Amino acid sequence: MNLHRLLIYGAAFTIMGLSNAVIPILPELASLSNSSSGGFASSLLFSAYFLGALGTMLPFGILADRFGNLKFIGLGIVLTAISGLTILFFENLWILLIARFIEGSACGAFFPAAFTILSKLSNPGRYIGEFTFLFNAGLAAGAFLSGLLADTYLKGAILIFTVIAFLLTVYLLSRYRGLVHPECEGRPGSLKGSGLFRKPYREIKELLSGDNSGLWLSSFLLNGAIGVLVAYYPDYSLGTITKAQLGISISSLYVCAMVTSLLAGHFKVKEKTLIRIGIGFSVLGALSAIKYPLLGFSSLGGGSGVATVGFALAVARMNADRGLVMGLFNTTIYAGLSLAPIIAGIFTDFMDFEKLFIANGCILAGALILRE
Repeated sequence: MNLHRLLIYGAAFTIMGLSNAVIPILPELASLSNSSSGGFASSLLFSAYFLGALGTMLPFGILADRFGNLKFIGLGIVLTAISGLTILFFENLWILLIARFIEGSACGAFFPAAFTILSKLSNPGRYIGEFTFLFNAGLAAGAFLSGLLADTYLKGAILIFTVIAFLLTVYLLSRYRGLVHPECEGRPGSLKGSGLFRKPYREIKELLSGDNSGLWLSSFLLNGAIGVLVAYYPDYSLGTITKAQLGISISSLYVCAMVTSLLAGHFKVKEKTLIRIGIGFSVLGALSAIKYPLLGFSSLGGGSGVATVGFALAVARMNADRGLVMGLFNTTIYAGLSLAPIIAGIFTDFMDFEKLFIANGCILAGALILRE
């Protein structure tokens, strides 16, 4: 394995592990901050991460095209270490919100650049599948370790992934010259000011309004369904399953996504077929999770792993700058994960969680009729 892939794979596991280590302990972090509205504080801590990713994914993707992908992979690793350290040592709600936003910005810097590098390799399906496997492994490990260690040390999982992030930072600094390679770097930036984004803005309009609009919407709906379940299932299941059971159920989503994404990278089928199969299983999972959390999250994760590989391969074949289209693709992911829970929250005052989850699954089913 070359140095580029080693760094990308290790960073994907660590960045996603730290991001998900917070999820099972959101209510406890909110209570530590002495917030008068624990539920609202929890939702803010959940959404701040995704809003950070959503706001930075596309501009960082465009900048990586101009100034080099490796620089933004390094930025993602450093921001992850900073955010983890902040969450470890502070309990003030506003500081935690800033840390979560920085954590999301780390994903915004890392993912478009990483997808761009992998999509340029000789067998992109295989490497994108392995990459998806590892970032889902990080998500699973984060949720599992957080639930497992919460009673011993509330921030135990956060400590583990923060240490790994610092080790990756040291590795990056020590091997930077050996890591630099023309395939990893973007074109030298010659545009200044608003000119840097003028051409990409025109391309974005064309990409969003063309035949690919169904693909972007499908990606948004799939990740929105995941976001709604992950955000509200801790409250829905409160008192019915233990914290450890919750962590295992949520982590099963990512474990199954790991397995299916690795397999999907080797399938010799069209991207559209992968997307439809993945969304079909995800719909079944979103609905069955209402009564059977482990089965439901497993099916949802397995379907999302297949669909994500299909989406990434379809996006990689678009006739546009790689950083831009990968930034746009990852923006749809984090738009779903961040905005869908906020939209769903509007309905929680007059709709119970079970009905909310049924509506969530039915909306996702609508993605099956969209053109990819």
